[in-house]
Amino acid sequence: MDKNSQYLFIDFEFTMPEYKGFPKGFFPEIIEVGLVFVKNQEIIDCFSSYVQPTHFTKLTERCKSFLHIEQNQVNEGITLEQLVQRLGMYKHSTIITWGNMDMKVLRQCCQKNKVPFPFAGKEIDLSMEYKRFFGDQNQTGLWKAVQEYGKEGTGKHHCALDDAMTTLNIFKLVEKDKRYLQKPEPTTIGDRIDFSKVLNKFAL
Repeated sequence: MDKNSQYLFIDFEFTMPEYKGFPKGFFPEIIEVGLVFVKNQEIIDCFSSYVQPTHFTKLTERCKSFLHIEQNQVNEGITLEQLVQRLGMYKHSTIITWGNMDMKVLRQCCQKNKVPFPFAGKEIDLSMEYKRFFGDQNQTGLWKAVQEYGKEGTGKHHCALDDAMTTLNIFKLVEKDKRYLQKPEPTTIGDRIDFSKVLNKFAL
């Protein structure tokens, strides 16, 4: 993690259709957000909120059961416009998510609601970084990845803020391993020999 950089770790939870199939025109919508903003290697801000869906406003039983989110919680959440306004506070940060769905769904929600996409910075899918780094054939789940490091996830899985914090923790572990595996610069003959001593010897 660069000392002078700023990173925004994001996790969203989305609406889900019932098992029997997708309703006509269905698309996933953000119903919970977790953000962790890191600057100069320090956590500067954390934010968590439920978010009101705009098109398919009634949560399915599958969604409520899987995410442990109730209808009244999203009804009282912030609007998509308020979410985008909040995200815009960090628009020049490097955005880091676990998987590519978070940014895909955010883009689609912005497009469907005619709201400007809030980010202008670099986006990193940490699950792909993890896959490439360890040479895994398949993409690893967030909490499985942290357990493979011999650690535990922060808080509760599928709680947006806890998952964002867990993503930050894995990012730090992977960055540490990358630095450890970097080959040191080869030494030059000047590093091995003190030429001042050699010249003094011949000067006598």
